[in-house]
Amino acid sequence: MKILIACSSGGHLAHAFALQSWWSQHERLWVTSPTDDARAKLVGERVIEAHHPTTRNVPNLLRNTVLARRVLKEYRPDIVFSTGAAIAVPFLLQARSVGARTVYLEAVDRIEKASLTGRMVYPFADEFLVQWQPLAESLPESRNVGVIL
Repeated sequence: MKILIACSSGGHLAHAFALQSWWSQHERLWVTSPTDDARAKLVGERVIEAHHPTTRNVPNLLRNTVLARRVLKEYRPDIVFSTGAAIAVPFLLQARSVGARTVYLEAVDRIEKASLTGRMVYPFADEFLVQWQPLAESLPESRNVGVIL
C-alpha cells in the first residue's frame, strides 16, 4: 500500500509520528513544511516540502494546490492521510482524482469543536478520526479512536 502523509510540522507531525507502527509498514511519501523540526524528524524518509506558511495564506494555498495535483498524479497513493493543518486541504481535496482514499485525524486538543481544517475536510473525508467523545458526538460521521499522543 502506498501512503501519502501530508501534514504541517510541529504538533501535526508529532501526531503523525505517533502512528509510526502503522505507516512504517508501507511505502510512503511525506509532504510537509520546510522547517528544521520536520527536516530533523524525517531524516531518511521521502519528503516533498510544501509552500510555507500555510495558515490563512491564499497564495500558498494555491501553490500547494498545484503541488498536490502534481504529486498525487506522479505518486498515485492508495491513501492520503493527514493530521492537519492547512497543508491537508489541497491534498485531501484532490485525492479522489487519483483513486486514493482520504483519512484525516483531528488534533488531540480538539475536544468539542473541529479545527478550521477539520471543518473544511470533514464533508469529503473517507475516514474522519477524532480523539475525544464530545467531538465525535458533534460530528456524526467521525470515528473516535481515543487519544493517540
